[in-house]
Amino acid sequence: MPTADFLTVDVFTTRRFAGNPLAVVPDARDLTAEQMQRIAAEFGYAESTFVLPPDNLENTARVRIFTPTMEIPFAGHPNVGTAFVLGQQTQIFGRSVGDALRFEEIAGLVEIELQREAGAVAGATIRAPRPLEIAEDVEPDLIARCASINAADIRTTAHQPVFASVGLAFVISELENLDALARARPNITVFHEAAERHKSAVGTDFPIFLYVRDPKDPWRIRARMFAPLDAVMEDPATGSASAALSAFLVTHAPEADADIRITIEQGIEMGRPSLIELDVAKAGGTVTDVRITGRCVSVMRGSISL
Repeated sequence: MPTADFLTVDVFTTRRFAGNPLAVVPDARDLTAEQMQRIAAEFGYAESTFVLPPDNLENTARVRIFTPTMEIPFAGHPNVGTAFVLGQQTQIFGRSVGDALRFEEIAGLVEIELQREAGAVAGATIRAPRPLEIAEDVEPDLIARCASINAADIRTTAHQPVFASVGLAFVISELENLDALARARPNITVFHEAAERHKSAVGTDFPIFLYVRDPKDPWRIRARMFAPLDAVMEDPATGSASAALSAFLVTHAPEADADIRITIEQGIEMGRPSLIELDVAKAGGTVTDVRITGRCVSVMRGSISL
């Protein structure tokens, strides 16, 4: 029986069984898209990745990203984790591996720099493939009902809940405090209602990224992400949502030119603490670059019967 090798890693963490788990198939040349989707559903992680030779030989690889229900154009932790896995190989499809990688994805070309500690690959820094896109606002009451919290828990002094994306769209919504964040629970019935109401903005999914800023340091943030319509009740670490939020906040910061480091903690309430570091550059009032950095740790390896 034919098989496909896989590895799993925990991303945005330095210890096993924390952070966000990811399954990587480092050579998916023998797999169809249907098989990739079934394998991703079998793993049941927020995402799984499948690595293929690049269409353009100047790039490192073509990477396809699947949730348990569909293929998506971009995501943060799959890129960080896949780079970590490939960076430990001496060759990728017959070519030597350097510290600078480029992945071809639906959202565009993703540039990656491997992070090393004592000579060993420890993680990666990726660049968001697209500039910030802001779509329609969402009623605070709808967010509150999706998250089973009170409308008064939604903080709107800085902004209304809104769709934002740097490659993958999320609704970002600020909450009043950590108590409100801890009380949040996804209500699937209301998520269906919200997705139907806003399907022109995000299709059949309605992922929500809730966050609270530290009153002593507004660039230190605690967050949670719910996407139950994509079979992800809660995600321990969401790099793409963190990048969209960071780009959004820096865009609305008063400085016209800035280089800002943002730290986002996620997964605390799940018992899978994660740490996402972001560097956002702004020039002339416009965000020009968003970089996402995370550490990784290897967990499992094996083979899948096809």
